[in-house]
Amino acid sequence: MQEFARMSRLPPYVFSTVNKIKMEARRRGEDIIDLGMGNPDIPTPKHIVDKLVEAARKGQNHRYSASMGITKLRHAICDWYRRRFDVFLDPDEEAIVTIGAKEGLSHLVLATISPGDVVFAPNPTYPIHPYSVIIAGGDLRSIPIGPERDFFEDLLTATKQTWPSPRMLIISFPHNPTTAIVDRAFFEKLVDFCTEHNIIIVHDFAYADLVFDGYKPPSFLQIPGAKDIGVELFSLSKSYSMPGWRVGFCVGNPKIVAALRRIKSYLDYGVFQPIQIASIIALNGPYDCVEEIVSTYKERRDVLINGLRRVGWKVQKPKGTMFVWAKIPEPFREMGSLEFSKMLIEKARVAVSPGIGFGQYGDDSVRFALVENPHRIRQAIRTIRQIF
Repeated sequence: MQEFARMSRLPPYVFSTVNKIKMEARRRGEDIIDLGMGNPDIPTPKHIVDKLVEAARKGQNHRYSASMGITKLRHAICDWYRRRFDVFLDPDEEAIVTIGAKEGLSHLVLATISPGDVVFAPNPTYPIHPYSVIIAGGDLRSIPIGPERDFFEDLLTATKQTWPSPRMLIISFPHNPTTAIVDRAFFEKLVDFCTEHNIIIVHDFAYADLVFDGYKPPSFLQIPGAKDIGVELFSLSKSYSMPGWRVGFCVGNPKIVAALRRIKSYLDYGVFQPIQIASIIALNGPYDCVEEIVSTYKERRDVLINGLRRVGWKVQKPKGTMFVWAKIPEPFREMGSLEFSKMLIEKARVAVSPGIGFGQYGDDSVRFALVENPHRIRQAIRTIRQIF
């Protein structure tokens, strides 16, 4: 059979190599502490589950739903933005429900990017950000991101060197995997830059709630003029610990939202309606359940950071996300992140995500996901100490 051209542009999934070694070890009976995949383990709050069960018992909710999301959920989304960020949105023209942020972003890029269009994305970054561009046939250009880089200097250099002019910039703050955060001034400068250069901004705001130590992340849409040039995506996966429910939303520029709405009308029938009804309860309901989830991640973060520092692994304490981005210790750095990750599984029985899986500029680091309880994290620290 002939090759599939689009698939040939997608490289093998790096994480599958580590997953294979992890599963082989488990089949041998080894206890592997998995801090690799960012798969939240905290149960969804009870009041949200109860509403799902109630709605699922009603036969009228078993039919096809609306691909753009039911009306009451889109109103709840807009009310949530007004309460949280003082941002006013039209639920009919500026908000759409998505099957998680990942689906929303990938279909958004597919709807708005033509073959040959240039799209900027940070490197390292969450894989769907750059590869949604590849799938759409666009031309991806990477903007290095890290504490030693000046993002705007790199962005300006890339813009000057790019022809045709860049069409879109995909960003996410708090950032996965580097945990980088930004302030309102960053977005103000970014909106000015992209307005001047006619660049669409797509901001993945998946970790809007998972922040610590008093940090309050700004919404991109709080900036005057932001809605003229871009959209923001949010997912209920992390804030409300609903990863398997697959529900999120995209809000902002009405023309971009309309493009996503149109392509989704061809591709899906929307999220299962009981899930949408339960999501209304989540967004309109009490915030203390989110605070409890954030507190759980903070405790795990502190246990991991303090433990790594005790064994000599100097790691910065992140103020956002459910991850810790750790530069590989100097004695092991030449191995690269993939071989180092393999060694951690084989010798320490701890699984992490190799930084190379998020882009070539991440190869000097690995990512820990805070998806184990403090006891298991301390156990991981003890086994890591042995190879140090």
